[in-house]
Amino acid sequence: MELLSTIFQYFLDLGAAVFVPIIMIIAGLCVKMKLKDAISAGITLGVAFVGMNLVVGFMKDAITPVATGMLNSTGLQLDIVDGGWTTMATISWSWPYAFAIFPLQIGINVLMLIFNKTKTFNADLWNVWGKIFIAVIVISLTNNIWIALAIASLQIILELRSGDLHQKTIQSMTGIPGVTCTHRTLFFGCILYPFDCLLKKIPALNKPINIETLRDKIGIFAENHVLGFILGCIFGVIAGYDVGGILNLGIKCACALMLFPMVSKLFMQSLAPISDAVSEFMQKKFAGRELYVGLDWPFMGGINELWIAIIFIIPMIFIDALILPGNNMLPFAGIINFSLAIPALLVTRGNLPRMFILCLIGAPVFLWVGTAIAPYMSELARATGAIELGVNELISNSCINAPVFTYGFGQMFKALTGDFVPLIVAGGWTACWVFYSRYLKKETARLEAEEKAENE
Repeated sequence: MELLSTIFQYFLDLGAAVFVPIIMIIAGLCVKMKLKDAISAGITLGVAFVGMNLVVGFMKDAITPVATGMLNSTGLQLDIVDGGWTTMATISWSWPYAFAIFPLQIGINVLMLIFNKTKTFNADLWNVWGKIFIAVIVISLTNNIWIALAIASLQIILELRSGDLHQKTIQSMTGIPGVTCTHRTLFFGCILYPFDCLLKKIPALNKPINIETLRDKIGIFAENHVLGFILGCIFGVIAGYDVGGILNLGIKCACALMLFPMVSKLFMQSLAPISDAVSEFMQKKFAGRELYVGLDWPFMGGINELWIAIIFIIPMIFIDALILPGNNMLPFAGIINFSLAIPALLVTRGNLPRMFILCLIGAPVFLWVGTAIAPYMSELARATGAIELGVNELISNSCINAPVFTYGFGQMFKALTGDFVPLIVAGGWTACWVFYSRYLKKETARLEAEEKAENE
């Protein structure tokens, strides 16, 4: 067992850009892809991951000094360090039982496929750390490995169901067939959905207002690179840059928004042959069943509205950090908040005004939850030596995935000590999930009917 754990950890340490393509090459060979095609698709997928990370890193390097300067000018002291998702993953993998989550996820997925309880094969094994993350929080409160594994199992099941429910929406927005997203970041959509239902009742907000419609109305000013330049210049002015600094930041933001759709095409190029091979194989093994490949979010990076929302969130999250009661975290490594932008994108189907409003509503949740979980993650970091922290130092993440689910189900056992807030939050999330799931089922039926009509 120790040897297997060491082998798995070695591959995990290579990073998603290597680990996920290896999984996809193996999956491709298992479904009878030709070796050269499987290798080509896998390497292209790795290139896509690296390309996306480079552009995200480039944008973060350009924007972070602006936002940090805004905070420093206020003289505000926030004690919790924002280590971003990479730090949370490192701490999670230091948990002694982390290795057990691998067979748990695979086993549950296989059983649900066999008994026709899901259509999704979750190939996103690298992000198994997300299940470890919530298990770490649970065991820090209960000191019971079985309860921790039970909550991790619940998340595995819900990720598969989420993949099923979102697939047609994702396919319609990306144009990539047979692929879905199994990342827990989509869980926050059920919290945003009730607010979106209210916003849709406002006539001005219940019309398609995405990049395409903006181009029809304002022409060149809605082009990715022009819009990025304008937003970058606005940030430069807010940060007090000189003219040269403002123009340089504008060009960098223009570059980032122009490159994202280009890089995303590599995901389509790599995933299409794998998706076709999986579909063909599964049709033989599971006659008449439609099956999907579940992946991390980057394959959706070609949706322009996603990046507009992400840029919008950056100054907003820093303003929240300054004025939000109950927050004690300085946003830094988690500044590029996909965990908020992606659910807002899918809930609104890219309606920009509603996305912006939902991001305004949802942003404080990430800071509150990041503050709440900091003691548990910091304690584990010190206990395992995963991250070097002083006795009184705290670390967390300002863009924690699925913050409401993580807080509610991770800390619901505080009810045993008289704190019922997390349990109430878990109940609220469950009610929203049921409500949102019903909507997604109707949306899936509608999109399937449209797809069938187009093929006839």
